Amino acid sequence: MKINKAYKFRMYPNENQIKIIEKSFGCSRYVYNHFLNQRNEIYRTTKSITKYEKRTCMA
Repeated sequence: MKINKAYKFRMYPNENQIKIIEKSFGCSRYVYNHFLNQRNEIYRTTKSITKYEKRTCMA
């Protein structure tokens, strides 16, 4: 039987760490939106959904 464990903790970052975290999330959001837009454009032009295998080599 598999038992899952989880730990919950709170972080108190300083000002410099907050800026780094915000920058990291901003970059992640940019990359996600870029590839989401790319996928939407492909769907608009071809009216078909690409499979995962084809999407992994699109970049």
